[in-house]
Amino acid sequence: MKLSAEELLKKFSNDSSHPFEVRRIAMMIFDEVCEKVFEMPEQDRKILESAAILHDIGYYVDSKSHNKHSQQMVLEHGVSGFDLRETRFISCICRYHRGGLPDKEKHEIYCELDKKDRKTIKRLGGILRLADGLDRAHLSLIKKITVNYDDENNIVEFILTPNTPDYYPDITAAIRKRDLFEIGFKTQSVLKFSQI
Repeated sequence: MKLSAEELLKKFSNDSSHPFEVRRIAMMIFDEVCEKVFEMPEQDRKILESAAILHDIGYYVDSKSHNKHSQQMVLEHGVSGFDLRETRFISCICRYHRGGLPDKEKHEIYCELDKKDRKTIKRLGGILRLADGLDRAHLSLIKKITVNYDDENNIVEFILTPNTPDYYPDITAAIRKRDLFEIGFKTQSVLKFSQI
């Protein structure tokens, strides 16, 4: 019997704060992007939510290449509520939350997907990668994210509101990890803090 994403996390990880914080941030980004940049189906939201919860379970195997181990664990165990195709999506999104970008010439699971599905992986993987970067310190420092979209210049602006007005968290990791989001949505992006 397949387990839910939450049950798999509980089985293979002691870290219950970071995955759920990444999920919270990813859902904020997804909802803002759907409303202001590009509408995506509700099932994509569910796939992203499960990938966010499971993105680090590969640490159970080894910290080195844990993203690849996360992908393998998702494929081996499956996730309840998702068919094989959706499970493969979740596994790929977990894989691309860090490290190398998707490569249809080299990455086995990804290259087997059709062009439309690969685009979905890049978009959802880009959101997860960004969300993970925004909780790099595992300290839950982002309160709110708002998106502004300049469609004339094709720029997505992420306005970050920190939890504490007198402390701006380091977003260097998020800036570095926005690459897949930009590829997936064919846009440029800017991250900045709200004026408090």
